[in-house]
Amino acid sequence: MNNFQTEKKLLQKGIETQEGKLVLDGHKLSYHYDRLESWEKGEKIAPISVDMALTRSCGAMCSFCYAMVQEPQERTPISIKHSLDLLDDFKSIGVKAVSLISDGESTLSPSYVPFIEHAGNIGIDVGNATNAWEWGPEKVDRVLPHLTWVRFTVAAGSPDRYAEIMYKDASHTSVFDKAMKNISYAVKLKRRLGLKVTLGIQMVLMPEFHDQIIPFAKLGIDLGVDYAVIKHCSDDEDGSLGVNYSLYEPMYDKLMQAENLSNDTTKIIVKWSKIFDGALPEYTQMWGPRFLLQISGSGLVAPSGMFFNAKYSKFHLGNFTEERFIDIFNSSQYDNVLNYLVSDRFDARYMMGSLPITHYLNVDLSRHKNGGAKIQPAGTDSQPLHVNFL
Repeated sequence: MNNFQTEKKLLQKGIETQEGKLVLDGHKLSYHYDRLESWEKGEKIAPISVDMALTRSCGAMCSFCYAMVQEPQERTPISIKHSLDLLDDFKSIGVKAVSLISDGESTLSPSYVPFIEHAGNIGIDVGNATNAWEWGPEKVDRVLPHLTWVRFTVAAGSPDRYAEIMYKDASHTSVFDKAMKNISYAVKLKRRLGLKVTLGIQMVLMPEFHDQIIPFAKLGIDLGVDYAVIKHCSDDEDGSLGVNYSLYEPMYDKLMQAENLSNDTTKIIVKWSKIFDGALPEYTQMWGPRFLLQISGSGLVAPSGMFFNAKYSKFHLGNFTEERFIDIFNSSQYDNVLNYLVSDRFDARYMMGSLPITHYLNVDLSRHKNGGAKIQPAGTDSQPLHVNFL
């Protein structure tokens, strides 16, 4: 790793915003050291956070979307009863936070508002990633007070490129207009009510979108969101999305220019670590799913979204619409699959896609477990924002 990469990785351990330190390019396991110690003792632990969706449906057709390679999956939205039962099971085992992101647009589900309200009532943190197309005031008014963060998928800074990338039709700029209207409404509501929720926009950067790096950053400034983050694009082991990771390096200068547009209100953040790490990870074992689990919008529970596709059925843990999640968690299948992923029969470099959501955890937990650098407990400094979202 060269000096530039080292400097950027150290910097991205946390970005200071008006509301506190924001960690988007790393993990927060040091702040949950009791769970780490229980794992080291060989005890069965509950995930600290869960990444999931309430449906697999989505009105967008994003060219960078990993859900495109997660078929075939059921597209029936999760029922309200199943979603609330799931939260109650999470609470009973010690899950602290849920991210509504995964493989569908959760705002389309009838469970969306009840799920977030119930989570707030029982003390589980909720974050939400959305394209904001169907996120009008009637939903925003009810859910925003209960959300810890909202991250809006904004593929580009110009309306035509946004429509081209997210809707496959550059002339259909009404989707851009709708999203910007709803995002602006949320920003104003947050300020008017004095809410602590963090609002950001995210660009999933494929090399062919390089022309939109600066327009995206400027859009974040204009919207007045708390941050605008630019991240890599994950691909599966077959390269189905066609991501050429060697083409990220020529964009470094432009990415730094974007970061330099940051002001006191909006921070422009590049997820340098994953961009540097590229397609082939250094680890062979996946320890991360013990702490951060994923659930499809079909109800399928799996160690990683990269295993949602039916061809990975041996990694599937169950479906919480068919049996209670607490029973899935306590099953032998749950233990057997997670143990397989850290055995010498599994190699994350070749048996799964690139840069899973547990990537940061996999890197540091593998080092911690196999004689490398140990994860240390957090110091006495104040906690970062969104501490329960690993």
